[in-house]
Amino acid sequence: MSNNENLNRLSGQGVSIWLDDISRERLRTGNLDELIRDKNVVGVTSNPTIFAGALSKGDAYDAQIKDLAVRGVDVGEAVRAITTYDIRWAADVLRPVYDATGGVDGRVSLEVDPRLARETEKTVAEARALWWMVDRPNLFIKIPATLEGLPAITQAISEGISVNVTLIFSLERYRQVMDAWLAGLEAAQAKGLSLAGIESVASFFVSRVDTEIDKRLDATGKTELKGKAGIANARLAYAAFEEVMNSERWQRLRAAGARPQRPLWASTGVKNPEYSDTMYVDELVAPGTVNTMPEKTLDAEADHGRVSGDTIRPFYEQAWNTMAALKEAGVDYDDAVKVLEDEGVDKFEISWNELLDSVTKKLAG
Repeated sequence: MSNNENLNRLSGQGVSIWLDDISRERLRTGNLDELIRDKNVVGVTSNPTIFAGALSKGDAYDAQIKDLAVRGVDVGEAVRAITTYDIRWAADVLRPVYDATGGVDGRVSLEVDPRLARETEKTVAEARALWWMVDRPNLFIKIPATLEGLPAITQAISEGISVNVTLIFSLERYRQVMDAWLAGLEAAQAKGLSLAGIESVASFFVSRVDTEIDKRLDATGKTELKGKAGIANARLAYAAFEEVMNSERWQRLRAAGARPQRPLWASTGVKNPEYSDTMYVDELVAPGTVNTMPEKTLDAEADHGRVSGDTIRPFYEQAWNTMAALKEAGVDYDDAVKVLEDEGVDKFEISWNELLDSVTKKLAG
């Protein structure tokens, strides 16, 4: 534990603090080590946007890119080589945390090529390739929760690949994700694999839900409901998680050594300056959850976070009431979450293409 009271309180409530960022600069300078020591960070998530940003700054990647250029490696393989290098390094930095927590934390996430988000077989093939390339037990392969991603999640889990399911916006899709995860564990068990080492988290996005629904509330004039949808939606996701944890299906798997697929709150950086910059942390505290934060949010939480206990389970009724009020205000929830999923896939694809472009330019010297 660090000497930061706010972060210690958060960790003490059963929330694992992960950093939603990675860069070779951060690894090279020992900054990740510092955050583990001083800010209770016990995991790292990456995504195509984060890598595109990391590559656009500084010279940390120049030596490796020069070698790749000399070897005449194509851009797709170059990007894999660059990203897996960072992920392996981060996994090694976090290995003591992984060992100390019995494999629950100390995790690093790497996303499959987002252009494959609508292609099941290619997603599975990519997940296998990345799992093999990184070759660290504390890796998570990120697979998007598209309809085509669901069978890929089941397949990866069934092969013993630990999965971080990303881009979850709707409660219905979250239930399908948990179902895909359970099916994967059942298939792994049928093959005789040990369930103990197969970990998973489900990344439920928060602030983007408010961004989309607030826009719709502005159009209807019901502005008093702004900034409430994201937290209500996430709280109801935790209720769905609890339901599954109480199911016979899960109890059977747990008895065979499986561990829960923890809900992970993603997109926790506050986008509206009128809202508290720690609201997606302080308002989503419950045991057995992960909160992955951009460094700015982590610093804000360390400085003035207000953690007072469980802020999810006592508020289920309030969350349902918020959802009912949004419906009454004319907000089409199903449409909003579909737009968010499509946009989420598109945004990561755009970032991936930026990454490919910048590596192409650097390879050409």
